[in-house]
Amino acid sequence: MANLLRALCLLPLLFSFAQPSFLFPDPLGGESGESNDNNNNNEENDRLYETDYRGEWELVVENSGVSGMHLVLFPNNKAIMFDASELGPSKLRLPRGNCRKIPPAKGKPGGTDCWAHSLEFDIETSEIRPLKVETDPWCSAGGLDAEGKLVNSGGWFLGGKVMRYLEPCDDCDWREYPTALSGGRWYATQVILADGEFVVIGGRKMFSYEFVPREGQSNRGNFYLPLLDETTDISENNLYPFVHLSTDGNLFVFANSRSILLNPIRNKVIREFPVLGGGSRNYPASGMSALLPIKLEGENPEVIPAEVIVCGGNTPEAFRSADKEGKMLPALEDCGRIMITERDAEWKIEQMPSPRVMGDMLILPTGDLLLLNGAKKGTAGWKFGDDPNLVPVIYKPQRPINKRFKELAASTIPRMYHSSSAVLPDGRILVAGSNTNNRYTFEGVKFPTELRVEKFSPPYLDPSLAEHKPEINEVSSENKITYGQRFLIQFNLGEFKLEQPDIEVTMYRPPFTTHGYSMDQRLLRLAIIDLTQILPGIFNIVALAPPSGEIAPPGYYLVFVVHQGVPSRAMWLQIK
Repeated sequence: MANLLRALCLLPLLFSFAQPSFLFPDPLGGESGESNDNNNNNEENDRLYETDYRGEWELVVENSGVSGMHLVLFPNNKAIMFDASELGPSKLRLPRGNCRKIPPAKGKPGGTDCWAHSLEFDIETSEIRPLKVETDPWCSAGGLDAEGKLVNSGGWFLGGKVMRYLEPCDDCDWREYPTALSGGRWYATQVILADGEFVVIGGRKMFSYEFVPREGQSNRGNFYLPLLDETTDISENNLYPFVHLSTDGNLFVFANSRSILLNPIRNKVIREFPVLGGGSRNYPASGMSALLPIKLEGENPEVIPAEVIVCGGNTPEAFRSADKEGKMLPALEDCGRIMITERDAEWKIEQMPSPRVMGDMLILPTGDLLLLNGAKKGTAGWKFGDDPNLVPVIYKPQRPINKRFKELAASTIPRMYHSSSAVLPDGRILVAGSNTNNRYTFEGVKFPTELRVEKFSPPYLDPSLAEHKPEINEVSSENKITYGQRFLIQFNLGEFKLEQPDIEVTMYRPPFTTHGYSMDQRLLRLAIIDLTQILPGIFNIVALAPPSGEIAPPGYYLVFVVHQGVPSRAMWLQIK
C-alpha cells in the first residue's frame, strides 16, 4: 500500500475539483453577517462545522512523581517535565546508584538526593522515565533547537548561570555547564532567532540579554536593555518578559505594561509601543501572551503582518497585597491586541469571560487560542493565589470583537502556580503541574502539590465530527523541507468533494512552557498552491513552505491538515 501511495503522488493531476462542494451546516454562532477587525470576510466562518461540544477532560496519570513546573514536547512524542530540585523529595526515585550530590550552600551542609526532579513522559503510553538534573532549573527558560534538542537556560542560585541540554533519545540525560551564562538568569525568557541562535532576556535584577554560547563555552558579558530597568517595581512585575520573534526578524519585548521592538543583533530599539494600561502583565502578576497565527498567502510578500495578544494579569500592588496583608486582589479580565509590524500601532482592548492570572495560552491547530489553568485572584508566589479558574476558554481571533470567547468544560483539578500545558499531535492538550507551596506538600493545605496529569479534548474533537477529520499519509508526504519550497502532503478524507477553501495547512512550533508563558510558540497558516483528488477519498496538497527563518525559525513543527475547523493528527516536519 505504501508503494502504491508513493506512486500516486507522482501521477499527473488528473482529477479536478470543478464540482461544487457539499452543503455546509450553519456557521458557528450565527455570525455570518458581521465583519471583524481583521477585515476577513465571512467565508471562513461559513465553512466551519458547528458543534455544541465543550470538550472533555481525561485523567491519564494519577501520580507522575514530579510536578510539571516546566513542560516541552519533543519530536519523538516524549514530553519533558521538570521542577525545582530544592523543594524536597519528589515521588519519583532516580535509578539505584544514580543519586545527585548536593553542594553545601547558605549555611546548609551538602548531601545526597536520590529523588528525580525531571522526567520523560511518553504521551502515547503514559510511561515515565526519571531524569537526573544536577543544578537547580527552578524558574528557568528554554526551547528546542533546529535539531530538536532542548536548550535550557538559568535557574535558581547555583543554577542561575547554567546551560543544560537534553537530546530526544531513549536513554539520554541532561548535560550541564555551570558557568555558561554571564549572570544569574532566574525568571528569564529564552527565544530562538531566525538563524537558530537563542537569546536569553532578563531575570531577577538582570536588566540585560545575552546570546546562548556554543555548548561548553561561556559568556563574558551581556547587553544592557533599559526597558527591563525602567519597568521593574517593588514587586518586580517584569520577570519572564513576553518575547516574540516578529516577521521582520526583530523581537517584540513586553515587560510589565510597556513594550518595544528590539533588534538584538545591533542592540537597537526600533520603536516603542503604547503602554498597555490596566495593570501588570508579567511575573508575578503573570498574565498570558501569544503571537497570533501568521497567514502566508503568496510567494514573496513584502510585509507579513504579525499581531500579539496579551491577556490577564493583576495590578502592580497585587503581590505585596498577598504577601503583606494576606489579601488576594481580583485578577485582570481584559486582553490587548497590537499589530507589531505597524509603525503607529495601538492596543485594541476586549474582555475575557472571567478574570485570569497564572493561566496558560496555547495556539490550537485551527488557529484558535485556548486559555486554561490559573486563578481568579492573587498572583504567582507561594500561597498567593486563590479561587482557581477551572473553566478553559477558547478564543477565535478572526471573529468580531465581542464574539471571540467561548467557555468550555471545566476541570476538577486546580492548576495555579507552577502549572503547565502543551498541544499534542492528536490535537489534545496535555495539562500538568501546580504547586502553590514552598515544598512538595500533599496534605494539610488548601491546594496540595499536584502530580496528576490530564488531557483535554477541545471542541474540534467532538466525536460527531470524526468523519470530517483528515488523516495524513506520512509515508507519501514530505517531512523535511527548506525555505520557500513547494512540498507535498497527502491525506485521506472519506468520500467528500473538496474545494481549496475547505482545507488549511497549519504549522505549529511546540513551545517551552513555564509560569504561564509558552516561549517560541507560533503557528503559521501556509499558502496552498494546489489541492487535487487522486483517488476517491485520497487528496494531494502542494503547500508552500515559509520563506525564511524570520517567519519560521529552523527546527521541528507539527503540521496539521484542517478540514473546515477539524484538524488531522499532526505530522512532525523539520525545516532548515
